[in-house]
Amino acid sequence: MKLIRNIGIMAHIDAGKTTATERILYYTGKSHKIGEVHDGNAVMDWMIQEQERGITITSAATTCRWNNHTINIIDTPGHVDFTIEVERSLRVLDGAIGVFDGVSGVEPQSETVWRQADKYKIPRIAFINKMDRIGADFDYCVKDIREKFSKTACAVQYPIGAEDKFEGVIDLVTMQAIYWNEDDMGATFEYGIIPEHLNNNCEVLREELIETLADYDDEFAEMYLEGKEVTVEQIKKVIRKAVIEKDFIPVFCGAAFKNKGVQPLLDAVVDYLPSPVDRGEIKGHNVKNPDKEEIRKPDPKEIFSALAFKVATDPFVGSITYIRIYSGEFKVGQNIFNPLKNKRERVSKILQMHSNKRKELQTASAGQIVAIVGLKETITGETLCLEHRPIIYDLMDFPETVISIAVEPKTSADEKKLLNILDQLKFEDPSFNFRNNKETGQLLIYGMGELHLEIIVDRIGREFKVGINVGKPQVSYRETITEKATASYTFKKELNGKEQFGNCTLTVEKCDHQSGVQFESKVKKRELPQNFIDAIEKSVKDTAPGGILAGYAFIDIKVVLEEAKYNELSSTEVGYTVAAAHAFKEACRQAIPKLMEPIMQLEVITPTDYTGDVVSDINMKRGRITAMSHRSGKEQIDGEVPLAGMFGYSTDLRSKTQGRANFTMTFHRYEVIPPQLAKSILEKRGIFIY
Repeated sequence: MKLIRNIGIMAHIDAGKTTATERILYYTGKSHKIGEVHDGNAVMDWMIQEQERGITITSAATTCRWNNHTINIIDTPGHVDFTIEVERSLRVLDGAIGVFDGVSGVEPQSETVWRQADKYKIPRIAFINKMDRIGADFDYCVKDIREKFSKTACAVQYPIGAEDKFEGVIDLVTMQAIYWNEDDMGATFEYGIIPEHLNNNCEVLREELIETLADYDDEFAEMYLEGKEVTVEQIKKVIRKAVIEKDFIPVFCGAAFKNKGVQPLLDAVVDYLPSPVDRGEIKGHNVKNPDKEEIRKPDPKEIFSALAFKVATDPFVGSITYIRIYSGEFKVGQNIFNPLKNKRERVSKILQMHSNKRKELQTASAGQIVAIVGLKETITGETLCLEHRPIIYDLMDFPETVISIAVEPKTSADEKKLLNILDQLKFEDPSFNFRNNKETGQLLIYGMGELHLEIIVDRIGREFKVGINVGKPQVSYRETITEKATASYTFKKELNGKEQFGNCTLTVEKCDHQSGVQFESKVKKRELPQNFIDAIEKSVKDTAPGGILAGYAFIDIKVVLEEAKYNELSSTEVGYTVAAAHAFKEACRQAIPKLMEPIMQLEVITPTDYTGDVVSDINMKRGRITAMSHRSGKEQIDGEVPLAGMFGYSTDLRSKTQGRANFTMTFHRYEVIPPQLAKSILEKRGIFIY
């Protein structure tokens, strides 16, 4: 297990993640030719939608070998609409390579994925890519990493030249220059002496590296302070320790597209990133007592435990579940246990994935990332273990969906098929959702952004062969309340020859947790059996997504069950379900409901000449500028903007900046809409209440 590395490659869109991964596969012998993103033949971008658009949409896994080590790699998307792919990949990885554009440095989505990696405490190394591009500046990128991430970052390589004069790199640990052979696409390289004009600069950077490392190891610090020469092995050992334990970021450089810098990056993965053993024991929760901690050691001889981090559909073998095995081992045909669903699952196949290709295995053990066939119940984020020694690992957080479109099948034959497909897509992608709007009767699909929904619609037609009509993208509004209110309801009716009775009193009040509906019961079990309390809670949570104003889901509401009447002869779950739904709606109606809209965090990078136009356009969209900063001839504008004004913004921005600006937009929070605007939104839907 010490020879295994589970790593992810993460970055802003177009920084060159997939291009770097393609070179890694070629130089490790996994691929026999280099695939290119712009040609649509990259191995890791296997979906037809990825090949057409030249972007990564779904995280793809592969396994390769380098210096007797097994490296499991997950290439993640850079586009913000597919941030869930990065989230669930980082959840199960031991280390990551952050790829940065040598011109742009730390871009908005780089910061997002970096924060996700911080959440899971993932050790990282940085690779400054595209050193051959006009405007590439290695020193600026290293400084940007330090400032934006508040991390200790040091160059362990330095570029020989830049832009069209980029020739190779200098290894600051061994103090050797490395030049790649262009005749064999960079497969071979040779070491040389450092160019004379870079000697002094490299000496200073090496001294800075050693001085920084002295802070992470007492023995190393002692040697440095005494003026003793430190060896290459000692430097590497301390870099490894600092990366794994202390958030130290060693910075490498190269030009993946020009086949330069990839092999030393692979060496760095082996030398500096942790194995499953280095990451240590894994903490989980006891099934019966969630507050009690359970521990598993990363050892094949331990009791089996794993985490399912992705569900996908393979055209040849059906539904496959990607899992990271934390402890123990299991075999084909074995039963494993899902403690959250309390279900046994049978493993019919174990697959080692190479993008969309597969190789069958008979067994899999701790440290491995594999896909398994045969699981019927398990979804993303759930734990798998053995039934006699269950454990539950922490669940993942899934982002809020903020945009929707209405879809309808073209024929009645497609109607049932469409619902099955949407169920399957929701099973695969936790950031996708769908439901019927009771007010309009429309079937709405919800996603993270326009591109996310565009891909979903494309897949429904192309992959699943179902014809649908598609409406325009709509903002996914929410509803909340502004006051506290209490309502009671009694349901008493004879159904199927039996009297059904239920009565409850509910209080609703606003809570500021940016969450859905919280439920609390003041009624004791001795006053009302637990199954009826559960029926009331379920009814409230089933009613909340329907809203009260216009059919939008309620958020930020706390519901308290104040009291409930009980009749031993006629009380039924149906009675309490109906009573709770009526009481909840009435209480919300009295509590002055308001409409809320999603506010997006917007980051625009534009040439300085167009700053005024961009800012005034944001203001016209009811946006608010929160920060502005100047960086190498460009202005970074940070702001908060209601999503309602941002449809088609990429076209607006292109026309205002002659195509020279780019932006990233992520969901920030929900905010109550001003009354006049809320009135016009509701009136468009035929609702006149303001």
